[in-house]
Amino acid sequence: MGFTPGGARTLVQRVGPWLELLRWHKPSGRLILLIPAGWALWLSPTSPPDPVLVGWIVLGGLAVSGAGCIANDLWDRKIDPRVERTKGRPLASGRVGLAAAWTLLALCLSAALIVVLVLPGPTRTLCVALALACLPLVLLYPSAKRWFPFPQLVLALCWGFAVLIPWAASGGPEGFAGGAQAVPLALTWLAAVVWTFGFDTVYAMSDREDDRRIGIRSSALTLGGAAAGVVAVCYAFTAVALAGAALLRGMATPPFWLLWGAATLAMQREAALLRQPAPPPGAYGAHFSHQVLLGGLLLLALVVGRAGTGGP
Repeated sequence: MGFTPGGARTLVQRVGPWLELLRWHKPSGRLILLIPAGWALWLSPTSPPDPVLVGWIVLGGLAVSGAGCIANDLWDRKIDPRVERTKGRPLASGRVGLAAAWTLLALCLSAALIVVLVLPGPTRTLCVALALACLPLVLLYPSAKRWFPFPQLVLALCWGFAVLIPWAASGGPEGFAGGAQAVPLALTWLAAVVWTFGFDTVYAMSDREDDRRIGIRSSALTLGGAAAGVVAVCYAFTAVALAGAALLRGMATPPFWLLWGAATLAMQREAALLRQPAPPPGAYGAHFSHQVLLGGLLLLALVVGRAGTGGP
């Protein structure tokens, strides 16, 4: 029996909503989590990283990201239908049921746990501890908009574990107990946290009117007219923190500075565009996509900087 076009359409109709629930149809959101993991892997004491470890980190990142998206939609299943940007999501539109969503959430969390458990023995205990510390924040974030004026900060702290876990997996406990590697680790973590707060504040700008009407909170609403300025400061701090970590790791070569400078200037330009009185439709989504490219450019700067040093 052959595989008919009608069968293919049926398969897409069944699987498509699940992929949407995981946000796998929007690769920008997945890449923007993996980029800080890349910063950590290239700034850790054992860089350049083992390709096998990179593969495990990517798989773990996809699993955790999917779990966070599902948890968010479960929390917001009664709010999303009232927001223009989210009313078509699988749970909000009824294309995926609650039982299926909970099952997929359990599968994602199990996959993330398996990734941690297969990491090298000397680093496994620390990585498991960090993963368990991250889990409450991942599950708490979707509710933060109901009680905290800066829910984007909770997400940013979740994103910080995208630095801590890869660093631990790559270099073990070095950097977590003080010593020479503690400062580069702290700078990389801070870069990820403030960058995430910045771009997620912009993401929340597109929902300001709906959020105000429904009565939920966001950093975009809380900061009001100061939001664009705060985003610019976040991006500047991100660039400076990564430059500091690169200097301490001996990676600040001329090619590094060239790429770093281009990314830094472009980030500030993106932040300046937010000050327009009436940004065009889609401007906030485009800003988010551009941050994926610019964060990736900063990662490329680190890769090139490491290559220029001739080794770890």
